[in-house]
Amino acid sequence: MSAAMAGAVDLSALKNRADATARAAQAPANGDSPAAPASAAVIDVTEATFQAEVVERSLQVPVVVDLWATWCGPCKQLSPVLERLAQESNGAWVLAKVDVDANPRIAQLFQVQSVPTVIAIAGGQPVDAFSGAQPEPQIRQWIDSLLNALRDQLPGIRAAEEGVEPAAEEPEDPRFTAAEDALESGDYAAAEAAYQKILDSEPNNEQAKAALAQVRFTARAEQADPAAIERADAAPDDVDAQLAAADAEVAIGRVAEGFDRLIRAIKRTSGDDRDRIRRHLIEMFEVFPEGDDRVAAARRALASALF
Repeated sequence: MSAAMAGAVDLSALKNRADATARAAQAPANGDSPAAPASAAVIDVTEATFQAEVVERSLQVPVVVDLWATWCGPCKQLSPVLERLAQESNGAWVLAKVDVDANPRIAQLFQVQSVPTVIAIAGGQPVDAFSGAQPEPQIRQWIDSLLNALRDQLPGIRAAEEGVEPAAEEPEDPRFTAAEDALESGDYAAAEAAYQKILDSEPNNEQAKAALAQVRFTARAEQADPAAIERADAAPDDVDAQLAAADAEVAIGRVAEGFDRLIRAIKRTSGDDRDRIRRHLIEMFEVFPEGDDRVAAARRALASALF
């Protein structure tokens, strides 16, 4: 799951849909749900708090998202184990609990098919996941592997283990803050305009380039229709259909398939159509982290198709 999702899911695009009343209504009202969080290492997360509690925290330490439901028996076995381990970690990682019935957009964001599903977030992106209740030793091993893999990337892990406060982050660029605020509110056009304004003055700003590509893809992915894939397969010469199908494939984690579709379309076209598909594909590459194997393979295939 992590290989398909990493870099392809824009977590910051989750909108702040719930108001204070809705958030209060989402709190468990009876004893059917997993135990309530007992420390700052264990937090309940809603659609309204996802950005701050999950995405932003994951820049310092891993955030393990526990997607559960009140009617789910295995959830009642898994959640207490995760809570206990989080509380024992001294802040090296955080457990974020999400009731999927109360927060369906979060479940949709991750294309969750069943609960419990557990997803590790680091640096604002999914990095690993598993589904179903697991034995405690296996969960401990999974968490240890996460911390070992991310210790040099996320400053909060080592700081928590050593019992010191992590270094303060550098002040945020207000231009990016304005763009991110627009993105969080679901105003993709305003976010795109804000990032484009940065690039107009700083054409080589890699952060703005990547963010602009992410915004554009997120806006398309939110409207992506899985049926577009079947329509495109039936009309291989329809450029619009191929672009829509590629977006739909990447949005559901079929990244290599989406790239390959556009490369095949490039081989079949010429002139403006070919250039349009090429630009669409290159922009999609920007959505993924540097060094992604799928992007590297697709770039090689693109070069072969063009030359």
